[in-house]
Amino acid sequence: MTNTQLKLHPDNFDLECTTVWSFPRRGNWATHKSDWRGNWAPEVVRNLILRYSKEKDHLLDCMIGGGTTAIEAKILNRHITCVDVNEEALERTKQSLEFEVDNKAKQRIIKCDARDMNFIKDGEIDFVLTHPPYVDIVKYSEGKIKTDLSNIHDIEEFVIEIEKVAKELHRVLKTGKFCAVLMGDTRRNKMYQPLAFKVMNKFLDCGFQLKEDIIKKQHNCSATGFWVKRSKESNFLLIMHEHLFIFQK
Repeated sequence: MTNTQLKLHPDNFDLECTTVWSFPRRGNWATHKSDWRGNWAPEVVRNLILRYSKEKDHLLDCMIGGGTTAIEAKILNRHITCVDVNEEALERTKQSLEFEVDNKAKQRIIKCDARDMNFIKDGEIDFVLTHPPYVDIVKYSEGKIKTDLSNIHDIEEFVIEIEKVAKELHRVLKTGKFCAVLMGDTRRNKMYQPLAFKVMNKFLDCGFQLKEDIIKKQHNCSATGFWVKRSKESNFLLIMHEHLFIFQK
């Protein structure tokens, strides 16, 4: 697909400058699609790449999912390593990159567990950005892949495994560079579970510093009908935000 056939940039884009981000509409440029459950908005990724990296930097998304990060990295002239344990995600990412750009950005797509990326050298990466699963809220492999973190239901077990990811990301990232992680919370038995802050603490334990905590509003969750009724009847609030942590090594 050529540039003349494909719009490569959003209309009226402006860099976010506050700690609250809200994107009611999903990106409609390049090969972005919203049918991969739980994928993050291209506007989030574009903001992160433009603010925390420069052209020709080497980026890493260790849970590439539907390929959103790879698309934006290619358009914005950043090299990227795309990692996932799910073959479907990797194939989806390869397909999403089938368009032409006027730069020499390279894409490396590898099936690998984010807890052990030994093919990446210490301090090789300029910027990490990734959107892990939120325990098993969305199961990407329905238990078929043992190394898939989205198959873990127990929150404490999930956090222990995320710490292993954090250690690897700290290892591969250059000193002084940044790591962006989007994470949400959940409920169990009507009680709020601060999953995001548990994950944040594990990254801090691994040696990262917290540069920013951005609140991202969720727009793809229905707040009408059944759940509104349940919220009123059972006296709990619907979770409509996520935390976008910016860590620095």
